[in-house]
Amino acid sequence: MSHVVTAELVANVLSVAVEVGQRVEVGDELVLLDSMKMEIPVLADITGSVVEVVVSAGDVVRDGDPLVVLKRA
Repeated sequence: MSHVVTAELVANVLSVAVEVGQRVEVGDELVLLDSMKMEIPVLADITGSVVEVVVSAGDVVRDGDPLVVLKRA
């Protein structure tokens, strides 16, 4: 079963810290966002592996946009 990690606000994507196939644990940084001059890390909320990275550095995301798709371990 896949789990989609989404943006919670309008922001710029500063960096992506994971790649497809990578295993992640709860609390691992997936993406670093920038909103109103604040850096906001988006963390994994499940343990699993990265199935898809939807965004790239430089992208602009809005509330609810998918960032990373994870598969539960």
